[in-house]
Amino acid sequence: MTDTASHTEQNFKRAPIVMIMLIGAFVGLLNETLLTTALPHIMAAFNITENTVQWLTTAYLLTNGIMIPISAFLIVKFSTRRLFITSMVLFTLGTLIAALSQSFEVLLLGRIVQAAGSGVMMPLMMNVFLTIFPEEKRGAAMGLSGIVIAFAPAIGPSLSGWLVENYAWRSLFYVVLPIAIIVVILAIVYMKNVIPLTRPKIDILSILLSSVGFGGLLYGFSNAGNKGWGSPYVYISLIVGGIVLMFFIWRQLAMKQPLLEFKVFKIGVFSLTICLGMVVMMSLIGAETILPIYMQNMRNFTAFDSGLMLLPGAIVMGIMSPVTGMVFDKIGARWLAVIGLAIVALGTLPFAFLDQSTSFAFLSVMYAIRMFGLSMAMMPIFTAGLNQLPQSMHPHGTAMLNTLQQVAGSIGTAVLFTIMSNVSKHQLSDAKASGAIPNPIEASIHGVNISFIVVTCLAVVALVMAFFLKNPKKQGKDSKEQKVVPVTEN
Repeated sequence: MTDTASHTEQNFKRAPIVMIMLIGAFVGLLNETLLTTALPHIMAAFNITENTVQWLTTAYLLTNGIMIPISAFLIVKFSTRRLFITSMVLFTLGTLIAALSQSFEVLLLGRIVQAAGSGVMMPLMMNVFLTIFPEEKRGAAMGLSGIVIAFAPAIGPSLSGWLVENYAWRSLFYVVLPIAIIVVILAIVYMKNVIPLTRPKIDILSILLSSVGFGGLLYGFSNAGNKGWGSPYVYISLIVGGIVLMFFIWRQLAMKQPLLEFKVFKIGVFSLTICLGMVVMMSLIGAETILPIYMQNMRNFTAFDSGLMLLPGAIVMGIMSPVTGMVFDKIGARWLAVIGLAIVALGTLPFAFLDQSTSFAFLSVMYAIRMFGLSMAMMPIFTAGLNQLPQSMHPHGTAMLNTLQQVAGSIGTAVLFTIMSNVSKHQLSDAKASGAIPNPIEASIHGVNISFIVVTCLAVVALVMAFFLKNPKKQGKDSKEQKVVPVTEN
């Protein structure tokens, strides 16, 4: 089979394509955090330990981390319609396997199959948006994806908490299953082939190197916070992952048609936005992880309560992301990023003064302020970088962006967990050495406070970097006359 471009522009509606891709990406990201509060119930159901049940989260993260870099190859190898439908069918199949599982091994298999489908969703969605929207409208389009990025992971814990309190843990999968089936049906009817194909040859060695390299880094960093940096699981994974990743990069630079094109970093604006985005992601994920721990372990709030605390912020970011995208189309990314990151820094600092009486309302309001700032910065930064790439580089740019986002989130979580734990231990040992009565809760809260000082510093670093963003000149007539020529399969 070959794919050729039609000589005449074919009319199709963008709205159904955008809606289908947003819902597909939403359910995929939702599943990253959906099991958070259900893990104790699953432990009881299968009589397994905490270390074992954590593989439901770890395996999902690792499979996503392996699939995202490969997405650059898949997007230009297979047609948009076929790739999206296949990904959604895999995700749906994994959801069904998990819902019907009668053993932990089968449940874990279901999660891996889910992640194999969802890992392609976000890069594919970004590529489709970059293709079907001209540059002067991409800000608003990419802003829609901000709804998914913000809302899906945040709603997971609260939705999970409510479901497991009222129904069996399998309900988590039965709720998602009909949505996934509907998306598959809609995709069969409405999805179009819009991304030009180059049909690169598959390079098995590159896929293996990518999987081991990125997978090793993600596994190492994701476990560093819990197991400690001295654990063999952590440092061996990081060393092996780092070495293999260097071989992977060397191979890609030497190939004519690489699996993942690292030459995108030769474009200065893209490199700056990737670095800036990683710092922002470390700040975002770190705060999202530490606050629920503070609420549940140090303040005796329920998991459902901590999910509700995050929800207003997610709603704020979901509402503001499309609005910010439209503003980006008018004025560019620089001042949106500067103002947004200034708000993030000022909104994060109060979390460095948490105590045993900090109110739920204060936490929720301040977190919403942080998310308001992030909504102004995140998607404009990413869109500004991707706009600098030629169309042939878009699959590689989005794959690189999403991969490094995941790596940055894992690094941020690991570093902040380590700081929180070490500060708490030192506080307790200092209290014992001085003859005072150690207070584990106060020591833990002090560790949280120091972690948020670090998060504030990360936001300030990102703020300084944002001043180096430059708004490119409008392309004018050529940009406005860009047309989408759907790809037809013969």
